[in-house]
Amino acid sequence: MLVDLAQPLAPGSRWGGRWNRKTRRRRFDDCSEAVIGACIEVHRHLGPGLLESAYEQCLAHELGALDIRFERQRLAPLEYKGMWLECGYRLDLVVDDALVVEIKCVDRLLPIHKAQVITYLRLSGLRAGLLVNFRETALKNGLRRLCSLSPKVRGSS
Repeated sequence: MLVDLAQPLAPGSRWGGRWNRKTRRRRFDDCSEAVIGACIEVHRHLGPGLLESAYEQCLAHELGALDIRFERQRLAPLEYKGMWLECGYRLDLVVDDALVVEIKCVDRLLPIHKAQVITYLRLSGLRAGLLVNFRETALKNGLRRLCSLSPKVRGSS
């Protein structure tokens, strides 16, 4: 089961350290807020229209500057009948071994882009993913956070 937690940002909201006033807890349990803040910083400096690889490299620089652990272009093998197959699936960024970040630079996000992140969550066994479309004029319109409520754990049948 998958939940799309994409919600429009309130004007003036700050993703880097936003707290829920009622529960006095962060909005998400993983590093999503910090990564979204880094994405906004990259988009603020570069604007829309560059290649995905440029945004990925700049986002990696921002995450490094924030001392956030990440891995670029992680391979995601596919398990088929007990065999592990290298089918060419690569996750753009895996942050803190908890969050898949898929970078896009397209006119608009389509259901196939969400399906791609869902597949990556299933293959990696991670619970949360960010789909980021840097082509949007306002980045908040190109952000989607997807959360798997019961991901398939790697190596289990």
